[in-house]
Amino acid sequence: MKKLVTLLAGAAVLAGAFAVPAAAEYPERPVTFIVPWPPGDLEDQLTRIIADEMLAETKVPAKVVNRPGGGAVEGATAVANSDPDGYTIGSLVIDVPTMHIIRANATYKREDFEPVGIFLTYPFALVALKSAPYNTMAELAEYAKANEVKLGHFGYDLVPTMATFAAAKKLGFEFGSDAGFDMLDCGTLKNGDVDVMNTTMATVLSCLDEVKAIAAYTDAPLSIMPDAKLLSEQVPGLDITLWNGLFVPKGTPQEVKDRIAAIAEKAVMSDKAQEIAKATGAGVYWMGAADAAARIEKDYAAAEALVREVEAK
Repeated sequence: MKKLVTLLAGAAVLAGAFAVPAAAEYPERPVTFIVPWPPGDLEDQLTRIIADEMLAETKVPAKVVNRPGGGAVEGATAVANSDPDGYTIGSLVIDVPTMHIIRANATYKREDFEPVGIFLTYPFALVALKSAPYNTMAELAEYAKANEVKLGHFGYDLVPTMATFAAAKKLGFEFGSDAGFDMLDCGTLKNGDVDVMNTTMATVLSCLDEVKAIAAYTDAPLSIMPDAKLLSEQVPGLDITLWNGLFVPKGTPQEVKDRIAAIAEKAVMSDKAQEIAKATGAGVYWMGAADAAARIEKDYAAAEALVREVEAK
């Protein structure tokens, strides 16, 4: 009997020596959210609310790092190259998993990311000063046939820019010039840098009474400028909606993604986030990973069709 007790005790010691320690609950250390645009626009504001919620929920610091460049490619690449552990999270626009890959701008592959969820539909529009002599896409087309019109956008190979070029082609005109900007706001218009520009209504809130939307790149009227006609109404076949979501590198553990999703959903449904939606006309909501993945597949096909439209002779 004494020998049996001794053997059992020895076995217990050996088992303890080789036991795998329990996994620590995520997160154990600071989390970084990468926003691949300058500070100030909707994705930046809402990602900061999500980061604040992560701190409140977990007591672990979370920060937002802005890494603009290449129409979001630089920041997206940093996310793709990070460890799949949930400590680097990308707040990425529609173009990252669609247009940049189609146009061969990306330094990453489609499968390098996994969506955690989509949380923002931009109140995106083609805007001009109220003094501009056109109010619709048809009027802009007619004016541009005899006058030079300068277009401002966030990058040549982005979904809204391609949609604008496709609209011009369908309506039979070309812009006199165009240029990409990291930020498009009231000053860009007032300084005469551009005549019309593709941007979110959030960047022109401070001069909302001085601008008008020539076309809304949304699937419903802009709540803060409801009289603006949809691009899809004015130029059939250009159904375009711009969104932003959270992404992590492929291979991130499911329990980590679930934790991020739960925190993000709570954050974007908060009063603070919904106040931003009300003030800007943005759609602020939570779409889970499965629905987000299906949406990306659909939008990838739509982006391919948009490229074919622009490049067709």
